[in-house]
Amino acid sequence: MASALTDKLTRLVKEMRGQARITESNVTDMLREVRMALLEADVALPVVRDFIARVKEKALGQEVLGSLKPGQTLVSIVNRELAATMGEGVADINLAAQPPAVILMAGLQGAGKTTTTAKLAKHLIEKRKKKVLTVSGDVYRPAAIEQLKTVTKQAGAEWFPSTPDQKPLDIASAALDYAKKHYFDVLLVDTAGRLAIDEALMKEIKDLHAAINPVETLFVVDAMQGQDAINTAKAFKDALPLTGIVLTKLDGDSRGGAALSVRQITGAPIKFAGVSEKIDGLEVFDAERHAGRILGMGDIVALVEQVTAGVDMEAAQKLAAKVKSGDGFDLNDFLSQIQQMKQMGGLSSLMDKLPSQLTAKAGSLDMDKAEKDIKRKEGIIQSMTPLERRKPELIKATRKKRIANGAGVHVQEVNRLLKEFEQMQGMMKKMKGGGLMKMMKRMGGMKGMGGGGMPKMPF
Repeated sequence: MASALTDKLTRLVKEMRGQARITESNVTDMLREVRMALLEADVALPVVRDFIARVKEKALGQEVLGSLKPGQTLVSIVNRELAATMGEGVADINLAAQPPAVILMAGLQGAGKTTTTAKLAKHLIEKRKKKVLTVSGDVYRPAAIEQLKTVTKQAGAEWFPSTPDQKPLDIASAALDYAKKHYFDVLLVDTAGRLAIDEALMKEIKDLHAAINPVETLFVVDAMQGQDAINTAKAFKDALPLTGIVLTKLDGDSRGGAALSVRQITGAPIKFAGVSEKIDGLEVFDAERHAGRILGMGDIVALVEQVTAGVDMEAAQKLAAKVKSGDGFDLNDFLSQIQQMKQMGGLSSLMDKLPSQLTAKAGSLDMDKAEKDIKRKEGIIQSMTPLERRKPELIKATRKKRIANGAGVHVQEVNRLLKEFEQMQGMMKKMKGGGLMKMMKRMGGMKGMGGGGMPKMPF
């Protein structure tokens, strides 16, 4: 996310930390660099001015000048003010209403409203244990209603049918009546978008808002829009009493300006962030953690949450019991480890949450190549028979050729995978009989992904 902005600010953070003395002159120089980085990242000019003024005022105050480590204090001020620009901490979704709590999804076409509606439904089902109904009031875009039906099914929510010949107001009223009669906790209303803001769209959504009286009106905005996002935000703020913002495509190659601008422009808190295309790729937005990511400090809390959610604990416990009992680690287990990595969002998603010092050490890694390599290994193992997976020692020349053909790779790649598997198998054998702690100590001294005591990944 916002890689160019993160790179520039990370470099500045290093320079700031190294300052033994903070003077008005070097603060001004640093803030000039910060201003340029923010403007290049498409942050709105009024937001940049306000941010720089707040940082400068605090940077030249007693907190920094009287500090033993003024450089680090200055970094913490920049971090704090970045978080304040995006909203303090976490703004939770409000469901304090007589059920069903109605949530209206607003935004331009292409912002990702329909997918976000389903992602939010999944979040409410899994995290808040709610019974959720979705309905589409988008009668203009071809297949919009069917799209919501499909993604709602993936989310595990219920979908209320509508047709393009109906009026959005009638659709929403019928869905609300159905939700009341069938005791739904939440009704998510997906509205029509346009390619640009127009009066007809705004009048329609105002009337819809007045009729269904939503407890939350969420403005869905594409983080890759840059300055356009600001104009859209202003128009929707004037038309609707927005209660929250959902930033989509935050994992894309965006400049990151929207994340820093929309909160201040609309006055509404950022409540969620879309971090992947998957149905579970929606995070509760935490301004402080997001500021840390922008400054290259990483987001270890999000990393732990992602790993915990992606790991199949039952499968992990079964593997641990299998290793402990002395049963061999086979290619089925190796495949399971690869698939767990994919469930966690892949290497690039995990690396995105690490501090920049660690990712810099792993900078030589080509993430796209590493991701493709993982998929290739999965394909090779899936081209083997169940017997070959259980007894890899059976895989000789003719079998290797057949497996390579089946996976669409060269025989050398099958050999490479088998060699890596043997190394992993050797590690598992050392774990048997209490050798785990010894092995972990040894791994602490290994030069893995660029050093720093990180073990080399078997993939």
